Amino acid sequence: MQAFFHGMILAMGLILPLGVQNLFVFTQGASQPTFLRALPVVITASLCDTLLIVLAVQGVSLFIASFAWIKILFLMIGVGFLAYMGWLTWNSTWAGNDTGAGKGLGVKQQIVFAVTVSLFNPHAVLDTIGVIGTSAIHYTGNEKIVFTMACILVSWCWFFLLAVVGWNVGKKKSFTQLFGYINKVSAIFMWLSAVYMMYNSVL
Repeated sequence: MQAFFHGMILAMGLILPLGVQNLFVFTQGASQPTFLRALPVVITASLCDTLLIVLAVQGVSLFIASFAWIKILFLMIGVGFLAYMGWLTWNSTWAGNDTGAGKGLGVKQQIVFAVTVSLFNPHAVLDTIGVIGTSAIHYTGNEKIVFTMACILVSWCWFFLLAVVGWNVGKKKSFTQLFGYINKVSAIFMWLSAVYMMYNSVL
C-alpha cells in the first residue's frame, strides 16, 4: 500500500499544476458538442502519460534522454507545434455546445496535438524521469508494479475529470464570453512555454 500511495502522491504532484497539456484537455472538453467527442484527447493524453511513466520506471527514458540529438529533435517539434497551437487557439471561436456546433478540434487534430504537448516537451519528459523514474528505483517486483499502476491511474482519472468539468462548464451560456478569455490565456501560455523551452535549451 505504501508504494500505491507514494505513486499517487508523486503523480498528482506532476499532473495537477496548470500546464499546456491540462489546458488543452480542458478546452477540448469545453468546446466539443458532446463528451464523447472529447474522448480522443483524453485517451491520447492518458496513453502518452502511461508511456512516459512506464519508460521512466523501466529506466528507458533516461537512456533516450542521454542522446543530445533526440532532445534537440523533441525540442524543435515541441516548439513548432506549441507556436502553431497557440495561433490556432487564439483565433478559435465559440459556437456553444447546446447547439451542437462547438468549435472543438477534429479527432486527428486532437490526437496529434495531444501527442505533441505530452511527448515533445523535453521538460515534462525530464520531470517524469526525475520524479517518477528515480522514485521507482526504491521498489522491486510487485511493489514496483503497484507504484507504476498508481501513477497511471492518477493520470487517466485526472484527464477524464478535466474533460468532464470542461464539458459541463462549456454547456453554460455564460461560458461563451469566458471561453474567449480562456483561449487567449491558453494561447499566451503555449507561446510562453515555447519560448521557455528554447531559452532553457541554450543555457
